[in-house]
Formats: sequence, C-alpha cells, structure tokens
Amino acid sequence: MKEWFAEWFDTSFYHQLYKSRSYEEAQHFIDNLEIKLNFKNSDVFLDLACGKGRHSIYLNSKGYDVIGVDLSPNNIEAAKQSANEHLGFYVHDMRETFRSGSFDFVLNLFTSFGYFDENYDNFRAIKAVAENLKSGGTLVLDYMNSAKAVKNLTKYYEKEVDGIKFIITKKIEYGFIVKNIDFDYECEHHHFEERVKILTCEDFRYYFRKAELTCKEIYGSYDLKPFEVSESDRMIFVAQKVPAIMN
Repeated sequence: MKEWFAEWFDTSFYHQLYKSRSYEEAQHFIDNLEIKLNFKNSDVFLDLACGKGRHSIYLNSKGYDVIGVDLSPNNIEAAKQSANEHLGFYVHDMRETFRSGSFDFVLNLFTSFGYFDENYDNFRAIKAVAENLKSGGTLVLDYMNSAKAVKNLTKYYEKEVDGIKFIITKKIEYGFIVKNIDFDYECEHHHFEERVKILTCEDFRYYFRKAELTCKEIYGSYDLKPFEVSESDRMIFVAQKVPAIMN
C-alpha cells in the first residue's frame, strides 16, 4: 500500500486543488534567501521534495546550478520540461541520500516534511540532508508554525476549482493535523488524506543535533522576519553542516 503522500501528490487533483499557490510569493522568498544567505554563483542547490519545480526553475533562472528531486513521477515528468544543462530533476525519496557531499544548499520548502508515520523517518530525512551537504553547507527547511496552525484550525470548508467541489475537513489525530479531501469527478467519488506532523522548534533542533547540523536561525515569514511562536505563520530553519574539522 502506498504512503498517502506518494499517492495524493502524484494525482492531477492535488495540483488542481492547490493551483492558486503564488509563484510570486515563491520567487520573493528565494530572492530574500539569496540576499540573506549570500548565495554565490558557484553554489550548487538541491531542491528536496520539489514538486513541479517552481523554486528550482526560478533559482536556475538566476544563474544557479540546481537539482530538484521528488517522490512523484508525474511531478518530475512535468518539471523535466524545464530541464537544461544546469537544471535537472529526478524521482527520489528524501529519506535516502541522493549525492553525498555534493551540495552547498539543500532547500526543503513549503511544508514538504513531516508526512511520515514513524518519527524515525523524519530523522532519516534530516540525516540524508546532512549527508547530501558539503562540509559547511546549509539546509533551509520551511515548515508551518504548528502552534499557530493548531490554534487556528479550520475544521470544515468547501472549495470549488474548475467545476470540482472539494470538501475539506481537518482534525487533530495522534500528533498530526489530518486533512480529509472528498470530491466527485465523472460520477465517481474520490477521497484523499493529508497527514502533517505537529512538529515544534524543539523537535527540529533535536533532529539537527543528531544529524550534526547546527541551527543558525529561525525565521517566521517569507520576508525573513524573526520567528515568534504565537504570531508567525512559518518556521523557517537555517541549519549548517558542522565542518569536519569541528566534529
């Protein structure tokens, strides 16, 4: 049986439901990271769980070498339409090392984490990130602010997209925010589920320590304002791989 994210993210319905996601916001975020983290022309980027590659493609348009990886074959097939000599896309599970010691930056953006049932798999993913990074390389991990997401949980809403009415319900279950998605299409009922772990700053700091990554900053928005647990929409972690001489 497929894990929920391997099934749901590989459907056209997923992209239909979320088609309103802002490319301008994604580009604004990358621009801010570029300035704040002082990207260099020689830097090589891994976009982890890249979807159809909106961040990868924009980074590459700015002159950087980028590889995007995602578990969804359909996402990667779509992203490959934009591939070139300095931009590649591959099907890959983030829990496994992709190319050891090859990247200056690993980006994991837009809450593309916390999907696994087993806590150990979250650590496996962070450990794989550390192995993918060069010594002194940097992880940027963008996650929802779980505390605010739980506090402001909308339990029911409807959203119509291209003639399909999606019925969305949310609940808290065993430490996850669970989103149920129901809709009818061509006289057939469809049901999908999203499960995202309610992870805290302390959880991420624990993963980073175990993987020998040092948390340098936590931002709370795509404008890179400081993180405040009661106010911020995001938890954006900047963590560095400890240089070998310091281990």
